[in-house]
Amino acid sequence: MSPVQPDIQILEDRIGYQFRNTYLLQCALTHTSFAHEQKIHTYDDYERLEFLGDAVLEMVSSAFLYRSYPEMREGEMTKLRSSLVCEPALAYCARDLRLEDFIRLGKGEELCGGRSKDSIISDVCEALIGAMYLDSGSAEEPEKFIMKYILSDLEGKLLFYDAKSILQEKAQEKGSRVRYELLDEQGPGHEKTFRVAVFLDDTKLAEGTGKSKKHAEQQAAYEALKTMTPESGTQPGNSGTREKRVSKIN
Repeated sequence: MSPVQPDIQILEDRIGYQFRNTYLLQCALTHTSFAHEQKIHTYDDYERLEFLGDAVLEMVSSAFLYRSYPEMREGEMTKLRSSLVCEPALAYCARDLRLEDFIRLGKGEELCGGRSKDSIISDVCEALIGAMYLDSGSAEEPEKFIMKYILSDLEGKLLFYDAKSILQEKAQEKGSRVRYELLDEQGPGHEKTFRVAVFLDDTKLAEGTGKSKKHAEQQAAYEALKTMTPESGTQPGNSGTREKRVSKIN
């Protein structure tokens, strides 16, 4: 049985924007599976709005990086933008808003765990941006949303998204090996939560949890990096490339 959908007024209050045309917001929250199951199509699905929102997000994030990194080359900006607005990144931001609670899913997709899929949650996030753009008639309101929820705390988010690769680099510098160990998994098949520990050789560094093993490993690596001290030589900021990438943020 599908969960009861929360009042969209709660979501509007959460994002700080009141829709003039709530039909656009409802469409942004409607998955294809839900639209196909309805005998009368009350709402369109989010796919067209996602297409528009993706373009707005690219424009806003590109302008932000252009202004913030005056010495960064085009190729570097492209890579940095990709890491900030990739599927896992958008899903992470969307979960902060509990956007998944408001998505309309068909019964089949609900049973398959669609509400926790990064692909769906990130698509809805982009659709929401597209809906805000159409409803407000300009990029101003979507830009406020993007800057507050997607491009905020840039240094912390970059560390989180790249945590596994950064930790691997640090381990290689010390001649050590990083390994991850699944400690526990709970919940039904479509709503499992995984708990993972990360080790440096035989030393346990930290634990992480997530809706997939990959996300749990990423969280564990992030927690490990946060606990490393300057004396250990493994401070995240010691990476020259990363320090250069984030030091010029306005």
